[in-house]
Amino acid sequence: MFLLDTNHCSLILQGHPIVLDHLAAIGQTPVMTCVIVQGELILMAERSARRAENRRTVDAFLREITIFSIDQITAHTYGSLKAAVLQQFGPKEKAKQRHTALHQLGFSENDLWIAAIALQYQLTLVSMDSDFQRMQAVVSLPTVRWDQP
Repeated sequence: MFLLDTNHCSLILQGHPIVLDHLAAIGQTPVMTCVIVQGELILMAERSARRAENRRTVDAFLREITIFSIDQITAHTYGSLKAAVLQQFGPKEKAKQRHTALHQLGFSENDLWIAAIALQYQLTLVSMDSDFQRMQAVVSLPTVRWDQP
């Protein structure tokens, strides 16, 4: 089962042929996304030059795909993952650890939430973001890219 990140949802919406070929090749294998990606897609549509048209396209896409929400298990997974990322990539000095933010380490809060959902449901994450590759240092997070043959 696959969890689509924002960049791959966007490529699907743009009709990217290689991504669509990968999607067709997996057949009946479930493909989902999550509320974090939903929010990012809506934001992209709202900020676009063709707001109304893009919003209709995004809304139609979101009606056709399973969307995972965040629950208490997700929150627990997120907290553990964030702690591991900060431990691995953050400063080793205790005094500096408390004031270190994820973005200072090159990670996005949203990407940690997306990873937490993928981990919770044991999904393969479909993304081009390097954040997820770096997370491999602290957790086993299967990732693939569909934008390449």
